[in-house]
Amino acid sequence: MKEQVILVDQQDNPIGLMEKIEAHEKALLHRAFSVFVFNDKNELMLQQRAAEKYHSPLLWTNTCCSHQRDGESNIEAGKRRLQEEMGFSCELEEVFSFIYKAPFDNGLTEHEYDHVMIGRFNDEPIVNSEEVASYKWMPLVEVKNDIENHPERYTAWFKIIFKESYDKISKYI
Repeated sequence: MKEQVILVDQQDNPIGLMEKIEAHEKALLHRAFSVFVFNDKNELMLQQRAAEKYHSPLLWTNTCCSHQRDGESNIEAGKRRLQEEMGFSCELEEVFSFIYKAPFDNGLTEHEYDHVMIGRFNDEPIVNSEEVASYKWMPLVEVKNDIENHPERYTAWFKIIFKESYDKISKYI
């Protein structure tokens, strides 16, 4: 079965379901989430996307992100995907949401109503190599500086989300 996304209006009200690739081809607004996991040193866990990913391979991004399934809460979706990609689970707190649009060179567009969550974890992940090539911990200010100096290293959506969330997330760590 092909993965579906939840199409939403500007207020995050569900208006239908659509196959994920089709929604990205048509640049339709859909529900998504982004998870930012920090350790006790207040470092952010970044993941490097696997080389086999159909877009943005080997680029760095937040701890994990994906799409909610029909009937799944934002927190449930975040915990599920964190386990699937990074091999661990932790408590998550939704801190804010916003809409963004990020076109890619391959004709796909992320147009998402993104729910941003934070969590805490102090161990080593057990990454799913089909999803993740590597990971690292970095202080937020170092991530900010590296994005400014080397934007080509990061996914398009992470640069948007990071800029939008930097001040908000800084208050929680």
